[in-house]
Amino acid sequence: MTEPTAPPFDPEVPLPGLADPVGGSGMPPLRDGPPWAMTDMMAAEPALAERLLTRLADPDGAAAALADRIDQVARRGEPIRFVGCGTSEHGAMAGALILEAALARTGSDAPVVSVQAFEASLAPRSGGLVIGVSHEGGTAATNAALAAARSAGAETAIVTVSDRSPGAGQADIVVATDEADQSWCHTVGYLSPILAAVAVAGHLTGQRPDPAAVRSTLAAGLDQPAVAEAIAARLADATTILTVASGADRPAGRELALKIEEATWLPTTMRELETLLHGHMPSTGPSTGLVLILADDDHLEARAARAAQALDAASVLGLRTAAILSAPAATALDAAAGAGEGAPTPAGRLVAHRPRVEGPGAALLASATPLQLLTERLARARGTNPDPIRRQDDRYREASERHH
Repeated sequence: MTEPTAPPFDPEVPLPGLADPVGGSGMPPLRDGPPWAMTDMMAAEPALAERLLTRLADPDGAAAALADRIDQVARRGEPIRFVGCGTSEHGAMAGALILEAALARTGSDAPVVSVQAFEASLAPRSGGLVIGVSHEGGTAATNAALAAARSAGAETAIVTVSDRSPGAGQADIVVATDEADQSWCHTVGYLSPILAAVAVAGHLTGQRPDPAAVRSTLAAGLDQPAVAEAIAARLADATTILTVASGADRPAGRELALKIEEATWLPTTMRELETLLHGHMPSTGPSTGLVLILADDDHLEARAARAAQALDAASVLGLRTAAILSAPAATALDAAAGAGEGAPTPAGRLVAHRPRVEGPGAALLASATPLQLLTERLARARGTNPDPIRRQDDRYREASERHH
């Protein structure tokens, strides 16, 4: 393996913001080998989470203001929509789940939904609140969705790195996360909006997350590189990978699929747990990898039982099955499978450590660093640099430029 060329990285030092909030970031400097910038970003996440949650706990800050606005809109019975693209779309999905559950704990039955930003820009709703998620604040479709919402009479907010970004200019409330991802294979860009949503939920319910505990959870998720390497070795020469999830784990399943495609160039598709079993199995076989994510404790026994059936079917076809599981989910899955410990996932399993956070945020934080660790180790196994998401190749850079 090529020796690393990166300078020493201190994960305790805050990451810089965007040097150019209007123009966005440039391609990350290319390194000869790992640790990649993505590796450094993963290492930075535990301390970053503690800093961000501590800052967003300010009762006079933007997260508290957004919680108050969400409460007002819900009381009026108006729509609340999250919008985003790519990794930020998965952050938007997570935010909708977290805040709908938080409103429910306050006694509100107001729905909070996630809509793909391009679709939202074409069909804005009158009134209500639209919350954009855009790490750098420069995503055209997300900014168009916010502009369309404003034109239709909706209030707007955004979760983004800088309050000087183009997206921030379209928002009435800006929840700034301040620290910018240094890799284009976003990890900080996925975690930051989840943390912001957890912070906003804490203001809504009065049950604010413990920043130090969340930090420990994220660090524990990263502290299993040997397991990730073993799984990566089994998946590295697969022809395709399926990520499978249910409930609050669905945004994580989608994010893992995107991360694998960006970082390793291996075709990957997310299937909802039940959907997998309704027509998709004929396309699979021994060259197919499957990664189950199960960290949501809501209806855990039912989800584990159905997951065990799916994995049993996969074993008949010879799929290479692995998982990211919370400890209760691992116990429930093994019990449902009626086999020895770990038997349903012979390619290995990573532990998703759930923090003491109310609602779906616990599962989403639990799986965030394990799914990133697996992706990064899979990139190492396949010999790909995750940071430029293949745009160091002229063809892929040109393809990207044609749609931006």
